[in-house]
This record gives sequence, C-alpha cells and structure tokens, in this order.
Amino acid sequence: MKLHRESKGTITVATLLFLVVGVSAIYFLEIWSLLIIMPLLVIYCLVFWFFRVPNRTILDHKENVIAPVDGKVVMIKEVEEDEFIKGKAIQVSIFMSPLNVHICRYPVSGEVIYKKYHPGKYLVAWHEKSSTENERTTVAVQTLTNHKVVFRQIAGYVARRIVFYCNEGDKAKAGHEFGFIKFGSRMDVFLPLDTEIICKIGDITKGGLDVIAKLKEN
Repeated sequence: MKLHRESKGTITVATLLFLVVGVSAIYFLEIWSLLIIMPLLVIYCLVFWFFRVPNRTILDHKENVIAPVDGKVVMIKEVEEDEFIKGKAIQVSIFMSPLNVHICRYPVSGEVIYKKYHPGKYLVAWHEKSSTENERTTVAVQTLTNHKVVFRQIAGYVARRIVFYCNEGDKAKAGHEFGFIKFGSRMDVFLPLDTEIICKIGDITKGGLDVIAKLKEN
C-alpha cells in the first residue's frame, strides 16, 4: 500500500509511542499487557489506513465538476461567496470522516488564479459557520469553460493540519491532487448559479472519480 507524503511525521511519532507504551506494558504488566497493546495496535494500523493513497484512473474533464474528496455530500444550497466571487453561488459541501481518503483534488480543470490561507477556529466540520470561521484555505480556478470556481479546505474539530501545494498560475487538472487535510474535515465547492448539479445530499463520493456537477459551456 502506498502512503501519502504527509504521513511521515505522524507515523514516526505513532511508531515511537507504540513501542514505548508496548514495551513498558510488557515489562510492568506481563500477560495483562495485551489489554493495552491490542487496542493500541488497532489505532496504529488505522493511522496507516488514514494515509493510504488509492490507485485511481483520472480522466480528462472540461465541463465536469469532479468530487474533490472522498466523503458524504452534506450541503447543496445557494449562498453568498464573499471572499472571491463576491456574489451568489451554489455551494456543494462534502464531509470527510477520519476513515476517508483525505487527499484533496482539483474539482475542475483550468488555471489557478487565487489562493489564500486563513487561520481560524476548529468548529465541527459539518457546522455551517465552519466555512467562514474555521482554519481554511481558499483556491479559485478559471476553468476551461471560462467560469470562476472556488473551493475551500476546512479544518474540523479533529483536523488541525491543512496543506495545499498549488500556486497562482498553476494548471489545474480535475481529479488531480492539490492538497491534503489530516484526520476529518470538509471541502466546499462554490459553483456558478447556472451549473447543473448532479449529486444530491447524502451521496457518497469518490474523489477524482465521481462527477458532482456540470458547468455550462460559455
């Protein structure tokens, strides 16, 4: 199984803690140490599972808006996007549990025209205000269909580490990685009002594979 590059520090710390606690438990508790070691082993394995990188065949897309993450669609509504679009947009939000793949992918193809990191709170990721109050990043892409699409990584109550690798001027390819969030969070995508929304609330998405909307040709 391939592991994400963001796993290195976390797995190093987890391995050291597991060894220290495990050896101490064996020394002091002998056979009863299994009551501590077995649950720790499960948690240790889950850390590896969290950082897995699945093999996925990413296709080329023009009008299609691709699910940027694995997770569950929890919101589809018309909102005011005040940071970049500065007007009405359709917000599609996907919540990721700690068991989901947490690679963040471009939802559309085009050119990165804006990026910004915002420090903030750590409300639970499904809280509506987390989109504007939590630690987050905002990226905007000028699409191949000549639209401006904004998407946002949002840290949740557990997630305290957001990374994004894109820069203004980069070529965005729908389905390809641009960042990562550790241990549960949310992705918001802000689309033009005339976008055809294909997903619905409750849908389970596969990042880079599932089409969640379709942009109108300009």
